[in-house]
Amino acid sequence: MGILYEKVKLTKEAKRQIFISRLLERGITESKDGTSIFDLDYYSLRHELVMADLKGE
Repeated sequence: MGILYEKVKLTKEAKRQIFISRLLERGITESKDGTSIFDLDYYSLRHELVMADLKGE
């Protein structure tokens, strides 16, 4: 794989870990459909975090 692809992949994984940490700080361990946040991909975690922000959780 190319260097740029690897950097983007690492960046998304780093952001994914930040999203997990922020959700855990709010006491959120599952998505609305019951899936563990540790099993969610980058985009699903981002969605859960945005929804939590909107709801004020």
